[in-house]
Amino acid sequence: MNASELTELANTVPLADNHCHGVVGTPVTAATFDDLATESDRPQPAGFTVFDSPLGVAIRAECAPLLGMPRHVSAEEYLAGRAAVGDEEVSRRLLTATGISHYLIDTGYRSDDILSPEATAALGGGTSREIVRIEVIAEQLAAEGTGAAEFGARFAERLAAETRAAAGLKTVIAYRFGLDFDPARPSAAEVAAAAGEWLGAGPSGAGGGWRLDHPVLLRSVLWAGVDTGLPLQFHVGFGDSDIVMHRNDPSKMTGFLHATVDTGTSVMLLHCYPFIREAGYLAEVYPHVYFDTGAILHYTGASCQALIAQSLELAPFAKLVFSSDAFGLPELYHLGALLWRRGIGAIMSGWVERDEISGQDAARYLHAIAHGNVERVYGLGAA
Repeated sequence: MNASELTELANTVPLADNHCHGVVGTPVTAATFDDLATESDRPQPAGFTVFDSPLGVAIRAECAPLLGMPRHVSAEEYLAGRAAVGDEEVSRRLLTATGISHYLIDTGYRSDDILSPEATAALGGGTSREIVRIEVIAEQLAAEGTGAAEFGARFAERLAAETRAAAGLKTVIAYRFGLDFDPARPSAAEVAAAAGEWLGAGPSGAGGGWRLDHPVLLRSVLWAGVDTGLPLQFHVGFGDSDIVMHRNDPSKMTGFLHATVDTGTSVMLLHCYPFIREAGYLAEVYPHVYFDTGAILHYTGASCQALIAQSLELAPFAKLVFSSDAFGLPELYHLGALLWRRGIGAIMSGWVERDEISGQDAARYLHAIAHGNVERVYGLGAA
């Protein structure tokens, strides 16, 4: 396979999305678009919008043509053209263009605002499996009035029930504490005492809901997740303003990786910006660690190739996976796939042109990263 053939393969190879969310199921207004196209919870400076960013520029360049508009339309023209096409058709066109065959969808965030995994995948002509967020289950038990003494056992029971058809688990301990958590499994007595403290303090989340942020309980549900044997996804690095970035370096969870290396549980590091090289190191050293660069590709737009190149520097090609981390807007799915295809195609075809890798090897590794590694780790059927 020569360089041009490899570029074509990168543009057409089926993708398995290691981590994403559903598309929004309600009408997308200008305000909704602004909310979904940034991780910030603050307004843009006067005279600017989310379209005046690497992501916004990429949307106006790459998504507009699929919606019947020329490249580089203005923000106002894009939103008007999008509205004329209609939300469902926008989602269908943009998701279909991704070439994603498998969607692994995290249902634990704003689930009332987005379509179900099945409905999202159907718009793109693919299949879906659910990723269960473990902290949400704990919060549901608290809302149901579960007592402190029974909390640990009830959580394990509920987790088993909720994951019968799930492909994997997701933790947001990065948001709730940081990745510098104590790696030790807490004892039953420690869990009961911590549950008493957390439940006794009452709801502390938005709108009066429960928010699991007790460090001992976070560790408890994390280890319960390990016990299921399902792949366990960790948010790493880039995220909204709840993140304390310096505590999100994945190398800070080295103790946990040591403790879980022989459990049979795969640890999936998500996003990883700006810690892509740290994630690559961990994936090289630990046999159960995998990583992706989801989310940051569409947020960095035209600059994303440098980040894809970082992800390919060290880790074995069997340990890197594709993801979009798209939430709400189908534009994020489209850009996540398009920019990844374009970037990895340019990098690998360059390797072939310089005779640094054979075309056969490059094609094999491209298939592995695009879909094969996810299919293997999660036990999915081949695309």
